[in-house]
Amino acid sequence: MDISKAEQRVLHLLAQGGCILVEKDEHGHILNQETVTRDGWYWGGCSLRLFRKLKYKRLIASKNSGPYRITQLGLKRVRSQLNNR
Repeated sequence: MDISKAEQRVLHLLAQGGCILVEKDEHGHILNQETVTRDGWYWGGCSLRLFRKLKYKRLIASKNSGPYRITQLGLKRVRSQLNNR
């Protein structure tokens, strides 16, 4: 399975300890999502379309209504690099 550069950037950020926080309405539809690095900084490089793509491929998941984090499959798919460049 090929992963685009944008998907790889997000997965690297999540593999380093980051998470994706989502805001949902009363029907369970996602209104807003924000990517947070392990240092607590907000990162704007993950669009809603990219988030849904990662979720569809099961590279990220949420447990017990918590923030979305990288899965074991996501860790296998992402190529290891020294940094995100």
